[in-house]
Amino acid sequence: MLISEKGIHGRRLRVAPHTALDRVSSSSRELLAMKASDVEAADASLASSLSLIPAKKGHNRKVRRASAILRSILGLMPVPPLICKAWLTFPAGRSDHFCMGSRVTGTIFGYRKGHVYFAVQEDPRSEPALLLELATPTNTLVKEMASGLVRIALECERTQNRGKLFLEPVWTMYCNGRKTGYAIRRSCSETDLQILSLVQAISMGAGVLPKNENDGPDGELMYMRAKFERVVGSKDSEAFYMMNPDGTGGPELSIFLLRI
Repeated sequence: MLISEKGIHGRRLRVAPHTALDRVSSSSRELLAMKASDVEAADASLASSLSLIPAKKGHNRKVRRASAILRSILGLMPVPPLICKAWLTFPAGRSDHFCMGSRVTGTIFGYRKGHVYFAVQEDPRSEPALLLELATPTNTLVKEMASGLVRIALECERTQNRGKLFLEPVWTMYCNGRKTGYAIRRSCSETDLQILSLVQAISMGAGVLPKNENDGPDGELMYMRAKFERVVGSKDSEAFYMMNPDGTGGPELSIFLLRI
């Protein structure tokens, strides 16, 4: 889901819902609203899309319907299934210090009946710099994406001894202007790493991973993966804008981190 070259060069970065930005400083608001400068053309690999691993027979209609919504959102064409057994390889000794560029890999995933997670990586094989458990159920977010426009604002309180924005533990979440609960920063577990490993070869795509015996009662694992443009407004504000593929009109997804 990456935007066309013409759209990348000419579009303005959209702003967060008024509920989130009304209390943000003018300098942060100005930076979040300014035009993106000379964004490079999307990599050729981003134009490729891989289908999900085919689901097993006998899945109920709700699962097939959710999968159809995901495929219609991205306009995916069926291709041979992806089989990826390699786990992510990280250097020994993890660190909370991350230096990210203006283009990152974002993965949204979650069990159909459970909460959705948002992972940000510098590149597809790197350790997530940010992993958030959002308040929105996965199937609810899929329906919101089908509407074509999703803006998620995550707010936290500004304290005197504030550190890095990514290290804030709890956020108040707004989805399209509606307060939906709280988002929580999580450490990346072995299960999270395994999920990211299964989709690491996908530059852009969405689908459903087959259910296995170890999965709980929340159903199949749904995922959506794309490149995001990262814009830093200040030490208290950042934004991620999902990039749509060349020549396609896809949904618009923006995620804002705001410390107010």
